[in-house]
Amino acid sequence: MTAAPESSSRPIALFDMKAQQSLIRGELDRRIASVLDSGRFVQGPEVDELERQLAAFAGCKHAVGVSSGTDALQITMMAEGIGRGDAVFLPAFTYTATAEVPLVLGATPVFVDVDPQSFNIDIADLKRRIATVKAEGRLRPRAVVGVDLFGLPADWPAIEAICAEEGMFALDDAAQAFGASLDGKRLGRWGGAAALSFYPTKTLGCYGDGGAILTDSDEKAELYRSLRTHGEGKQRYEVLRTGMNGRLDTIQAAILLCKMPLFEEELRSRARIAGWYAERLGNRVQTQAQRPGAESAWGLYSITLPEAADRPRVQEACKAAGVPTGIYYPLPLHHQPAYRPHHEGAASLPVSEDLCTRILSLPMHPYLDESQADRVCHAILSAL
Repeated sequence: MTAAPESSSRPIALFDMKAQQSLIRGELDRRIASVLDSGRFVQGPEVDELERQLAAFAGCKHAVGVSSGTDALQITMMAEGIGRGDAVFLPAFTYTATAEVPLVLGATPVFVDVDPQSFNIDIADLKRRIATVKAEGRLRPRAVVGVDLFGLPADWPAIEAICAEEGMFALDDAAQAFGASLDGKRLGRWGGAAALSFYPTKTLGCYGDGGAILTDSDEKAELYRSLRTHGEGKQRYEVLRTGMNGRLDTIQAAILLCKMPLFEEELRSRARIAGWYAERLGNRVQTQAQRPGAESAWGLYSITLPEAADRPRVQEACKAAGVPTGIYYPLPLHHQPAYRPHHEGAASLPVSEDLCTRILSLPMHPYLDESQADRVCHAILSAL
């Protein structure tokens, strides 16, 4: 065992929003004051400007600001007409919103196991479950939601090929992964659309809830803008379809505009921190495998411990060393009480079930320094 690294007076945070805020506080105050002075709290010019910058960054034609990552998923599925009798295929190892939205729309989530190396949707299991749904004949296979878990792009070439063959919609749940890329294309250019979240702890986060939809389709972008505003057309109070109240607040857009100039450097910093972790932890733990051609946004840095029994001991050692940790996620979706009825009688999803017992997420934010990374790794290794 190596000696403990020198102690730093700076506390370690799982997510550190204060460090970033200290760099941009003046600009934040200026932009927020500008919104307050204008009184344009809904659909102000800051929303339009943010949408332009998001689309330019992702390399796609359109970004449509919405009120959350969950609403980004819902509006996109509404635009596809997904509802009762439809099957939406999604990974069992992810956040609840991915499964929640199909159910809200009356559709049925079909849970798919994940790859044990990347933690993203398992392509072979996806094919099996599509075949099973088709053979049973109760549901129509309509969409695949690929989640870019912890910032790592899913296998989008394979997902797109399956959806093209089956006549299904490919939706990228990029809530944890804005800034990631695959084969030289940033997320936002894979699938029919990408849903982003700007929850405060995301790679690009506001100070509340926010989200966006990225697409190259002019027609779909217009439809998303209608759906986020109660289904209105270009004339106010002309309601063309059933929509929802899903707009991005102007103040949140202003906050995100303050953060955009820092974003690329913050992505580089996240990658650098991930490298420190990988180098120091070595083969004592399993880290998320990075597929060739993929650049993770490192929204989270998660490891799997050798045994489920290791996790409480490692967490206790980390706590004693002042190192916060998280468990994303303690239960696979098909074991959640709300979703269990939709998976009754279906086969076990062994990889998702196993990951939930051994996963552990470490501090990850752009302002973590190398000495802090040393302390994190020392705490983990001291307990193994």
